[in-house]
Amino acid sequence: QVQLVESGGGLVQPGGELELSCKTSVDILSLDTTDWYRQTPGKEREMVASMPIHGPSSYLDSVKGRFSIFRDNARDIVFLRMTDLKAEDTAVYYCHVKDTLLQEFWGRGTQVTVSS
Repeated sequence: QVQLVESGGGLVQPGGELELSCKTSVDILSLDTTDWYRQTPGKEREMVASMPIHGPSSYLDSVKGRFSIFRDNARDIVFLRMTDLKAEDTAVYYCHVKDTLLQEFWGRGTQVTVSS
């Protein structure tokens, strides 16, 4: 089992910035991928950013150039830095990982609200 604890959500004005963090309970380098997803009521959960252990990161088209995913391997934390936030970025953001057996684990989510 992998436990994931997210933090960093909150209320921010349009154009503002937030940084989400996700602390993993295992060595982050032992995971196959570390990702961020988001979900709004009535919609399916969508992948926002993905960082495989090998290979380039990938992003949802609507966040490219504004969001970046990165890791602190020493502290087993994956971050999502979000800039130039828009109202449509409002959602619950979830940390998601896959281990080397491709088992999936989810955090509980953190609310991000972009509003003036």
